[in-house]
Amino acid sequence: MRILGLDPSLSSTGWGVIEAQNNRVRYVADGFIKTDAKMNIADRLAVIHNCLNEVIAAYHPDEAAIEQVFLNDNPTSTIKLGMARGVVILAPSLFGISVTEYEPNKVKKAVVGVGKAAKNQVETMVKVLLPGCKPKNNDSSDALAIALCHFNNRGLNRLQTQTEQK
Repeated sequence: MRILGLDPSLSSTGWGVIEAQNNRVRYVADGFIKTDAKMNIADRLAVIHNCLNEVIAAYHPDEAAIEQVFLNDNPTSTIKLGMARGVVILAPSLFGISVTEYEPNKVKKAVVGVGKAAKNQVETMVKVLLPGCKPKNNDSSDALAIALCHFNNRGLNRLQTQTEQK
């Protein structure tokens, strides 16, 4: 099973793919989608969407996970992040891939063991948990951390869904 982790941002959306087999996980790929701040928002969102479509077509993930949005002091930034998140959630959904959301503290706790871990701690643990992985930047290491969090929580998510359906 392949899991696509996504760290949405209008300026640099991170993505990471891991493969899970039984209780083992291995690194597949990672990267980030950079957009030009001089472009209008619609074009930047189209870049993110088109690039994610290429990633999904190339790596064929079975499930996707995304970090939940945090509130920002700047309302304009929050709205722009919300637009990017919408595109990032939409892309796998259009391929029929389920998308699960995780709070940032839950991702950090799943990977580092501490919910308030620093970015460099997250990246270090991603490299430990995925031997041979050399994340392209903080956004892609965060995306890999989100994928690892999803791997760790998949069984719990299924139980919760079954309980909600009853």
